[in-house]
Amino acid sequence: MFRNTFSMKQFRHRLAYGEALPQMVILGILCGLICGLVLGSFRTLLETPLEHLLPNQDSENFEGLPTWLHFLLPIIGSLVLIAILSRVTPLNRKVGITHLLERMAYHQGYLPITNAIIQFFVAALALLFGHSVGKEGPAIHLGAACGSQLGQRLNLPNNTLRILVGCGAAAGISATFNTPLAGVVFAMEVVLLEYTVIGFMPVMVSAATGALVVQFMFGNAWALTVPTMQIESLQEIPYVAFLGGIIGLLAVIFIALMKAAMQWSNHSSFGYKSRLLLAGVLTGSVAVFYPQVMGMGYDTVTSALQGEIGLGLLFGILIAKCLLTPIVLGLGMPAGLIGPTFFIGAIAGGLLGILGSSAVNQTVAHPGFYALLGMGSMMGAVANAPMAALVAILELTGNPNIIFPAMISIVVSNLIARYVFRMPSIFVISMHLQGMDYRYRPLTQMLNSSSAQSLMNRNFINSDPTISTQGASKILESSPSWLLIIEESKYILLSPGDLHTAVQQALSPEEQIDLLRIPALRLDTSMIDSKATLQQALEQMARDGVEALCIVTDRNEILGLLTRDQIEAFYREN
Repeated sequence: MFRNTFSMKQFRHRLAYGEALPQMVILGILCGLICGLVLGSFRTLLETPLEHLLPNQDSENFEGLPTWLHFLLPIIGSLVLIAILSRVTPLNRKVGITHLLERMAYHQGYLPITNAIIQFFVAALALLFGHSVGKEGPAIHLGAACGSQLGQRLNLPNNTLRILVGCGAAAGISATFNTPLAGVVFAMEVVLLEYTVIGFMPVMVSAATGALVVQFMFGNAWALTVPTMQIESLQEIPYVAFLGGIIGLLAVIFIALMKAAMQWSNHSSFGYKSRLLLAGVLTGSVAVFYPQVMGMGYDTVTSALQGEIGLGLLFGILIAKCLLTPIVLGLGMPAGLIGPTFFIGAIAGGLLGILGSSAVNQTVAHPGFYALLGMGSMMGAVANAPMAALVAILELTGNPNIIFPAMISIVVSNLIARYVFRMPSIFVISMHLQGMDYRYRPLTQMLNSSSAQSLMNRNFINSDPTISTQGASKILESSPSWLLIIEESKYILLSPGDLHTAVQQALSPEEQIDLLRIPALRLDTSMIDSKATLQQALEQMARDGVEALCIVTDRNEILGLLTRDQIEAFYREN
């Protein structure tokens, strides 16, 4: 009975249309389950060894190690990474959010499984050996790869594949920080670059499902411990805006340093092995003086939020982390930068909170409150994701009183980075340095969100190049939209109206009509896969110099026809 009520072929066909919301929600739940399991495994791989090896069974306590290990551990980690990556092709070494955006921009969201597997292990090793990087970027890549692989395994249309990548990215953020809504907003703001119902609903359920899976595995605990805080007086608002400006400047420095390191890496004669070793030496050297820069640093961020770190140490950690992390990442360390931006923002905000309280005589908010504002402002400015940063701060605190001051600081920091210094997001800069582009084009986004199948015309009849007048009359009785003429493996479309004129002019029913010679509208065609989007169809028409396409299955069976006029009518109506 199940076979009679469910058909995978019908399921795929339904997904080609924009209104396939129930099907997309089902896929979103399935994607969230897979992502939750994968990211739960990733977290286990990180935390279990560190809890056994670091002092006090604290997976963040790199500070408790002896000084000689602070220096040697990152270098050993670099050597291990070199040994692994030397066995991998350059294409498979591409990982992280930039790789994800590249696959979205140029490959319709087809993320290779090999790159995801490499990301899983190299990111874990980088963090296990104390490199100054984060796990959030790898988590987003892993989640997106899970969504992409789900779509690929089920042979789903490309417009669906793109949404599943967004579902996975949202689940990655959600499972890492236990912030489902921030995951949704990040996926829509950075990965999909659009807000639509058909995209929002599956992404939302995927983020929620991913968070539930990780909560089931590890409990309902946030990655950071945030005390309940609020602004004490509206007179602090100018200082909140000042904080946003300072954080914006730090974001510009971070982006500029990472850009310079990437440019040096691209033009340097040093190979990736030397660069990774240099990253290890730099991290070890800085960690000798400030071991807080090692690993994810959530314990240091939590201390900053609690106001437990003194002014001098905050300043030293800030300089060390802000200089070290972008250089290490620019040298090619295969891990993330979202966590480090949280770290830098929290330290800078805590520092400004202490300075602010000592500069005025009146009561001001707790330094941890400013650390929290710094986290959101730094992340929003570096990643160009202000809404995701605001939502993340709100979810981490559960305190609506944070919204107003956070909006001010995040807006100011983004204005400083985007409009004063003209700095795009670090992900866009990374793509530009690789000769790629990832701009928002509304028309392209709209065409990519719809499948070629959703517009194809099934009302056509196959015909030989030459037919009798009587045969042509029978064809015209069925009122086809097109005649598909097959000649030496070439496919040409003919307008039925022109055939009708030729039939009327024929002298007898037996007269032969050459469909390739009669005066008529004829369109040359080429083939395109049934999974293609309308954007892919338009690009192929331009590439092949044709005005129509035959939509074919994997077995080269023709499902329908698509003309340029149909696509143009579609985007005029929408």
